[in-house]
Amino acid sequence: MGVTRLKRKDRKNKTTSRLEVQFLKNATNLEPGSRSHESPNNQIAKNNVALAKAAGK
Repeated sequence: MGVTRLKRKDRKNKTTSRLEVQFLKNATNLEPGSRSHESPNNQIAKNNVALAKAAGK
């Protein structure tokens, strides 16, 4: 039997589902501990402080 090519929609679904599985694996691998805590001097923490100051005024 010859090799059949996937239609564009099916190729897209294959890629999308593969990426979704990879994303879910990455999202559930968070481990409780010192590595998962945010550093106080990373950019997100700095932005939150700045936003809190601006909202307080």
